Amino acid sequence: MHAFDGHVPAVVLRLDRNPFHHGTLGAVRSLGRKGVEVHAVVEAGGGPMGRSRYLHALHPGPDGGLDPEAPETLLECLVGVSERIGRPAVLVAMDDVSAIAVARIAPMLDGRFRIPHQPDGLPARVADKAELSRLCARWDVPHPETVIPASGAEAAEAAWRLGLPVVAKWSRPWLLPAGAGLRSTTLVHCAAEARRLYERTPEAGSRLLLQRFLPAGTDTDWFFHGAFGRGGRPLLAGSGRKELSWPVRTGLTAVGRWLPDPAVEEAALRLARRLGYQGILDLDFRRDENGCFRLVDFNPRPGAQFRLFTDAGGLDVVQAMYLDLTGQRVPEPSGGPGRVFVAENYALLAAVRGRQLPWRSGAVGRDAVPAPARSPEAGSGREAGTGSGSESGSGSVSLPGPNGAGGERAGGPRPGGPRPGPVRVAPRAERGRVEAAWFAADDPVPFLAMLAAFLGRGAGKGARALRGVPAHGRRTARAVVRAPRQRGRDLPPSATPAGPAAPAEPDELVTR
Repeated sequence: MHAFDGHVPAVVLRLDRNPFHHGTLGAVRSLGRKGVEVHAVVEAGGGPMGRSRYLHALHPGPDGGLDPEAPETLLECLVGVSERIGRPAVLVAMDDVSAIAVARIAPMLDGRFRIPHQPDGLPARVADKAELSRLCARWDVPHPETVIPASGAEAAEAAWRLGLPVVAKWSRPWLLPAGAGLRSTTLVHCAAEARRLYERTPEAGSRLLLQRFLPAGTDTDWFFHGAFGRGGRPLLAGSGRKELSWPVRTGLTAVGRWLPDPAVEEAALRLARRLGYQGILDLDFRRDENGCFRLVDFNPRPGAQFRLFTDAGGLDVVQAMYLDLTGQRVPEPSGGPGRVFVAENYALLAAVRGRQLPWRSGAVGRDAVPAPARSPEAGSGREAGTGSGSESGSGSVSLPGPNGAGGERAGGPRPGGPRPGPVRVAPRAERGRVEAAWFAADDPVPFLAMLAAFLGRGAGKGARALRGVPAHGRRTARAVVRAPRQRGRDLPPSATPAGPAAPAEPDELVTR
């Protein structure tokens, strides 16, 4: 157990309206168990998280909500919270909108809150899908093939060339107007639909991107969490795999496992170092048909499943950031890979809807831990496991301590990557502990409150989802698991055949 001085209060900030955001509860418990006085500024009354024994006080968010482009109302709100606390506090933003707004008003919060230093509006830049695409191209981070159309005709042509179905994203999803029927991510099935979506650009408030669709499947969805000090120095970091997600194959992590993967870790650490990133980040990767991990999303804040990445001493990314911001030493991480995270409510829905149990869904067995990779190119700076054999921009990067010792996972060698060692079965003492998102023996009330609220408010919605209603949801679930149709990929625009007629209802992926 590492030394931890919790004399500085902490404020957990979440301004989205999801009452079942288990990541906020995880942050409250993580710091509260260390003796930190934890406050929360939230929308939607706090939900079950507000019942935690580790929460000192609950504060309402800005009146009328938050406009991330004009965060003055948040500044007024946080100044009021600071006055009530009476001393400086560590501020932890738990959603994209909060992280973007806090970065914009950070200079005016100096002396009241301890906040990671993010230069030049960095959270907004990395959360912007168009900017992220440019950064990936600039620094050789694998990313889905992306087109930013300048007209409806270009959108239609790009959709056909990329291969239908194609993924459409709004560059700045936090600007989407409420009630307009626009989602941050949509699965487009025809060129006419892409054209119609582009025509709604003025309403959406940001540019439309079209990306090549990467089909979901076993062992395709991975993520990376990290806490970083100044200059992109990693304090605690790790990669993991989604075993189950809700909605199935397209949504948040319902069951996840901490599995070291050199390709994911190297790409994430290199990107953080190039950005000079300070704070907590959550990255989403999808492995394509060639075994290459492609970065699909950059979240400049903790992911809801961040407690998965807790080492043997109880250190997680929120605690590591707290220690760094309060001038305390962050201990070297020890152990951790193999842990499992379960969001009970979503795991149940995903298991029933997907008709599979989490330990049967992955390529690695429930007790299997990847053995270290054996590669003649170790240390050469070649990007491991991307399938491209390209040179990385600044050499390989390893995680501090044992977290960086992970090797290739099971499932066979990847093209151009190091050959994996044999999968070993971990001794019982090393098998990953299961971390529940809601249930905790020392803090049971939030779980009971979640259960009551989830059953009461979500019974009708859950029943419709399990039946596959609405109709377009049934088509989406099937589309997510099939490969895209690569019609006309190599044909010039003039030779590309006309796309099929638009369906009556567009298929849309659920926002992550």
